[in-house]
Order: sequence, then structure tokens, then C-alpha cells
Amino acid sequence: QVQVVESGGGSVQPGDSLRLSCAVSGRTVSTNFMGWFRQAPGKGREFVAAMNRSGGAPNYADSVKGRFTMSRDDVKNTVYLQMDSLTPEDTAVYYCATAHFVTRVYFSDQYDYWGQGTQVTVSS
Repeated sequence: QVQVVESGGGSVQPGDSLRLSCAVSGRTVSTNFMGWFRQAPGKGREFVAAMNRSGGAPNYADSVKGRFTMSRDDVKNTVYLQMDSLTPEDTAVYYCATAHFVTRVYFSDQYDYWGQGTQVTVSS
């Protein structure tokens, strides 16, 4: 059974940083696709970042490129999302997801296991 557990959310001020963690059991993060998505109140789920199972640099949404960094710890079987220079527009519930195969990393429908989400609130 695959379990995905996010942590690290919180309430911060604009310009602050947060690091989200996504611990996975039952599936190896280094040999599967891993993605971060977010959903703001009243909006649909939005792609944030993803790592291809074959390696290489992560993919990022244009809205977070240059501010967010996705990384992986194969020993801990955990992926991270380092979020810097946060703005109020980054306020959302952040979800981690995994898939054995996807054709497009930004298509949320292609991920088969999801975490429960962690709230990130950015306000002054």
C-alpha cells in the first residue's frame, strides 16, 4: 500500500521561506514520478513542480520558477519543495503526488497516489 504524507506547511509573511516535505512509503521516489500541486480557495488544482523518474532537472510552473526548488532524498524516500520569496498568491493547500508513469508531469489526473495536503498561508 502506497502512502504519501506531506508536512511543513504554515503561516508566513511575504518574502519568507518554507520547506515542504513529502514522505512516501510503499513506492520508491527515485523510480517513480513525483509531483507537487496546489489548490487555492475557489480554484482548481495547479501544477507546481515535478521530478521525472529517469532523473534530470525538475520541471516547474512558470509562476514558481526561480523561487521554488524541488529535491529528493533517496535514503529517506522523501521529496522536498523549498519555497522562497513567498507571496500571498502562493497561499494554497499543497499536495504531493506520485505516479509510476505519466505522459505529462503537469497533468494531475495521471498521478495515482496523493497526500492529504498541507496548508501554506502567506499574508502580512
